Amino acid sequence: MSSNASNAPLNVLVIVGSTRPGRLGPAIADWFVQAALPAAAASGVTLDVADLADIGLPLLDEPEHPSSGVYAHEHTRAWSRRVAAADAFVVVTPEYNFGMPAVLKNAFDFLYHEWAWKPVAFVSYGNTSAGTRSVQMAKQVVTTLKMMPIGATVALRLADSVQDGQVLRSTRLDDTARGMLLELTRVATAMRPLRTAPEGEAAVTTGPVDGLKLAAAQPDDLAELLVLQRCCWVQEAIANDTLDLPPLRETLDELRESLSTWQVWCVRRHGRLVAAVRARLHEGAWLIGRLMVAPDQAGQGIGGWLLSHVEQQAPQETTHYELFTGEGSTGNIKRYERAGYALANDENTPRGSVRLIKKR
Repeated sequence: MSSNASNAPLNVLVIVGSTRPGRLGPAIADWFVQAALPAAAASGVTLDVADLADIGLPLLDEPEHPSSGVYAHEHTRAWSRRVAAADAFVVVTPEYNFGMPAVLKNAFDFLYHEWAWKPVAFVSYGNTSAGTRSVQMAKQVVTTLKMMPIGATVALRLADSVQDGQVLRSTRLDDTARGMLLELTRVATAMRPLRTAPEGEAAVTTGPVDGLKLAAAQPDDLAELLVLQRCCWVQEAIANDTLDLPPLRETLDELRESLSTWQVWCVRRHGRLVAAVRARLHEGAWLIGRLMVAPDQAGQGIGGWLLSHVEQQAPQETTHYELFTGEGSTGNIKRYERAGYALANDENTPRGSVRLIKKR
C-alpha cells in the first residue's frame, strides 16, 4: 500500500510501457515529466519513472496466483514494492497491432492488490490512432485490477508531435499534460480513503480471504497472541514428538519483553486474531519467526501471504531471509521451499530444528 496518511504527498509512478530498441517511450515519458513538473512541485506531488526495460520482468514466472501476494522471486517483490508505494499511475504506451505491448500487459499481470483503488492516466502515441486503441485495451485490464482510469488523456500522433525522436513541445501540449496530472492527483486524493482505515484502526488489507486486517502488534494483542501461539504449536509438538518447544513455554511477560527486540505483526479476521509473525535484522539476515495461522484458518493462503508481507518489510541492508522450523514439520518445510527457501543446516542449527534461507 502507499502512504496511509490522508495529507501525505502523493507519489505518481510514470510507467514506460515499451522495451523494444529504438522506442520513443523514454523520450515521451521525459517530456511528460518535464511538462508536468511545475504543477507537481506546486502541489507536493512526486513523479517517479519506472521504465519496464530497466525493471526487466521476465514473462510471468510466479507459481502462485498474484492475488495471493506470495512471491517466489525478488524481481516480483521489487516490482511489488515500487507499485505499492504509488498513489496513482501514468502509463506511457505505444500501440502494437491495435493493442498494448505485451511487456505492459505482463507488468500488470505480475501483481494484483498493489494496483487496487488507485487512478491511472494514459499518454499514448502512434500513427493513425495516436495509440488510443492501446489505451482502450489497457482500460479493460486496469479496471479488472480495481484501478480507475481518469477521463483526461494525452494522445500523440507521431507525424504531428514528434521530430528527431523528441516531442515537439508547445504551450498547448504542455498544458494538456499538466491538466491530466491535476485531474489524476485529484482523483488519487479522493480514492485514498478506499485504501486506508479510520484513524486509530488497523489498516484494512486485501488478502487471500475477506475481512483481514494487518497491523503491528499492540500491548492489548499479547494475551490473545499467546493463546494463538500455543494453539498453533500443539501441532508442531505432535509433528516433532516433543513438548519442549519455546513457543509452548513462553510466558506473557516474556512475550511482552520480545517486543523490544522483534517487530511483530498481527492479522485479524472480522476482529479475531488469526495469524501473526515476527522478524528482526541480525548481521544482514532478516530473521523471521513465529509464523502462525489459526488451525481452522489454515489452507487459505494466509500463511504464504503473511510470509511475503514480512519479507517486504526487510531493511535495505538485508542480504537474505532466514527462518527455522522443526525437523519433523515436513509440511512447513515444503511450504517454505515452494516460497524459495532452501535448507542450510550448520553446526549452529538447534537440535531438532532445520534452518532455511533465501537470498534477497
